[in-house]
Amino acid sequence: MHLEFIGAAQTVTGSMHLLRTRDATVLLDCGLYQGRRAESFERNRRLPLPIHEIDAVVLSHAHIDHSGALPILVKNGYEGPIYATPATRDLAAVMLRDAAAIQVSDARYLNRRAEKQGSDEPRVEPLYEDDDAVEAISRLVAAPYHHPIEIAPGVRLTFLDAGHVLGSAVSLLDVVEGDAHRRVAYTGDLGRYERPILRDPEVAERADVLVCESTYGDRLHEGTDELDEDLARVVRRTFERGGKLYIPTFALERAQEVIFALKKLRRHGRIPPLPVYVDSPLTVKLTDVFRLHPECFDVETRALLRGSGSPFDFEDLRYVEDVAGSKAIDAEPEPSIVIAASGMCEAGRILHHLKAGIEDPKNTILIVGYQAQHTLGRRLVEGRSRVRIFGVERDRRAEVVVLNGFSAHADQGDLLRYADRCRERGPLGKIALVHGEPRAQEVLARMLRARGHGEVVIPAPGDLLEIA
Repeated sequence: MHLEFIGAAQTVTGSMHLLRTRDATVLLDCGLYQGRRAESFERNRRLPLPIHEIDAVVLSHAHIDHSGALPILVKNGYEGPIYATPATRDLAAVMLRDAAAIQVSDARYLNRRAEKQGSDEPRVEPLYEDDDAVEAISRLVAAPYHHPIEIAPGVRLTFLDAGHVLGSAVSLLDVVEGDAHRRVAYTGDLGRYERPILRDPEVAERADVLVCESTYGDRLHEGTDELDEDLARVVRRTFERGGKLYIPTFALERAQEVIFALKKLRRHGRIPPLPVYVDSPLTVKLTDVFRLHPECFDVETRALLRGSGSPFDFEDLRYVEDVAGSKAIDAEPEPSIVIAASGMCEAGRILHHLKAGIEDPKNTILIVGYQAQHTLGRRLVEGRSRVRIFGVERDRRAEVVVLNGFSAHADQGDLLRYADRCRERGPLGKIALVHGEPRAQEVLARMLRARGHGEVVIPAPGDLLEIA
């Protein structure tokens, strides 16, 4: 009885972990690796998984770095169920088809450009297309929070609310092998305490092993009040310059949180009344899904939904779906706020907006989420003066501002608090830190050991952890 760590081991993308017993093999998440284009394509195309041995897949939430390789898994022969909460099932049904569409669209764009330039490089092929995404969606099985379900011989699954994004779950796996009975808690991505929209993370009880994310294991987020004022200052400064504020966001949760914050600032007169464009068909669809799942919301947000107001609408907020509307945003000379995917600036409409506006010093690029190594978003955070967009080097003259407080990930304090609470409800003998870069993991591991947690490991890809 052991865990094998395949992806998101000493990195933050491509989450994949295997739970193995004598009788069953269960895959925890199946996410896309994000980074350098060529490396990412090769790693994602050849999934390092024993596909025909897998009995079941457990999906912690719908973010593409946790769900995006499911169509590849199915395309390569996986025929079993994929378990998720009802909200994650509905979100993944939208996001996987969108991921397929983006890959096809980006491949077409790059191939067309290569043809114009007379390049003899091999054609770019999408990892999967819509039919593959639809086939993966057909295997999604909804399992509500707090309802145990047998998913493989000797393996029972119960979902708890992870508080990270709509439908996100801590997966409790009760595993029986002979006389041994162990409980593994896998956080997926853990949310923050006392944040708007979603409920707080639920603590795993009686866990023997905790597999815990560690994205922000070496830092603390700023509080909500400070974050709101920082956001207001960025908006006002960009407006006074007559520029555009570009906000690359994950379409799931981050976009909704930014909209929620802007609405609050507008209501209190703390930012000028300028147009706000949500330029993402995916965000529009996902925001509709939000309204279908009040069971995931905190008390304040449910009250808003019951009333006449919506957390995701206000005057001058415009949701853009068609390509013509997207292009028109960059043609307008007036100041505005543009919210577009993807969150790490690796695909989607944000690339076209950055292509149009990154060389104008009046503009601002606001980073509101974690940026993995080798992504365009990471290069912007690092302050690079020249960056490559669609294969062309461009001068970065726009101001870059980073506000990590919008992160839906638990910070160091939240992670320590969660581990301590799990131990209080014991027995918790082992902690494995995943989904983090080495420095953050080492800092968090040191702090966990100093607080009396026994075996804390930082697995590398391919490492095994005995759980019985």
